Amino acid sequence: MLLSVALALLAAQLLSGILLYRAEQRRIESTLISQLAFQLVRDPQIDLRGENPRSGRRAERRRLRLERVLESPQLRGDMRDPEREAALREVLQEQGVEVAQLVVLSRPFSRDRYLMRRMREAPDLYRETFDSDGMVVLAGLKRANADRWMVARAPLRSRSVRAFRGVIFQTLILYAVLVGGLALLLRRISRPLAALTARVERFGGIADTGEPMKLSGPEDTRRLIAAHNAMEARIANLLDEKNVMLGAIGHDLKTPLAALRVRIESVEDDTERAKMARTIEDITDTLDDILSLARVGRSSDPLERTDISALVASVVEEYEDMGEDVALGETVRVALPVRATWLRRAIRNLIGNALRYGSQARIGLRRDETHAIIRIADTGPGIPEGEIAAMLEPFTRGESSRNRETGGAGLGLTLARAIAEQHGGSLALANRIGADGSIAGLVAEIRLPL
Repeated sequence: MLLSVALALLAAQLLSGILLYRAEQRRIESTLISQLAFQLVRDPQIDLRGENPRSGRRAERRRLRLERVLESPQLRGDMRDPEREAALREVLQEQGVEVAQLVVLSRPFSRDRYLMRRMREAPDLYRETFDSDGMVVLAGLKRANADRWMVARAPLRSRSVRAFRGVIFQTLILYAVLVGGLALLLRRISRPLAALTARVERFGGIADTGEPMKLSGPEDTRRLIAAHNAMEARIANLLDEKNVMLGAIGHDLKTPLAALRVRIESVEDDTERAKMARTIEDITDTLDDILSLARVGRSSDPLERTDISALVASVVEEYEDMGEDVALGETVRVALPVRATWLRRAIRNLIGNALRYGSQARIGLRRDETHAIIRIADTGPGIPEGEIAAMLEPFTRGESSRNRETGGAGLGLTLARAIAEQHGGSLALANRIGADGSIAGLVAEIRLPL
């Protein structure tokens, strides 16, 4: 807004400057034509004796400019000025002068022999009237029934810069008052809006920003902040109620499951007992995933600056200790403020998914200009291109059963994506294409902003 106002004001002042320039040009031309007409209409051949010095000096100055000649004053190389001729002819006719011939032209002072001669006779008058480095405008008039030309001279004045200085000074004042005042007003509006934007961004990341935001700025901005505070409080209360409800549900479900797990020990058939135990474990693990997914947006874990390469290496070591085909590839050292427990959970989910469908996982860590990228690749069948986005939704998986041996409940990728987004990042899935053009596995990337 400041830039728009400043440009508009600059355009207005430029237009004003152009208009002043044209007005100054018209004023100079009008004065020049008036001077020439006055000399041509009034004959300065007067007797100087008996006049006071001041009036005599004026007459002498007129005689200095006016010359009577037999031929036109136009010399070889002089260019006539038709516009000034037309303007001067109109003025002379208004004064009742019968114009037979009229010539108006301009030449450098040094080329005017008459003025050079008169300058030697009256140097003081010359200095008062003409500039030796300037231009002189000549007007030659031959009246009807006259045998001589009357030649009048006037200095061509340069355009005054005082008017333009005034425009510049006026522009500076307008910028100081208008743009400066607008800047203060916009600052009063934009500062609380910027604070509100930062507050919304923090609330979107952790949904827990402490004390309500203070009201500041104009009335409309205060109302917006008050409405946001009310909405924020309501959302926080809803999330708190959700956590309480989920905690109660988890407790109420896990308690009978634990009791059921104890009771199945009395089942004599080992096969049936193992099946029942696996079913209970599947229910418990699914319940844990659901509760974790619900809590990821309201994590109470603080952000801690963590070496991401060391965190990835520790997760890989866990799987290597269990004899899984998991290998750590090329990594770079990157330290970021993260919730290490949750990020470790996301990496485990992606490695588990890679082992489940591809029997091996290769993990790497790289960085570009804006993100640290954790890359997990497998050699599985991949995912059809049209189903990749759907695989990130809850309870969606490529295999229809809910058996954890063949894929689980379909919450692993969803939870990994939610954890990445909790850190301001993203989770991307893409098929890995082999040399023959077929799908050679799946690549999952967690992108964390630097």
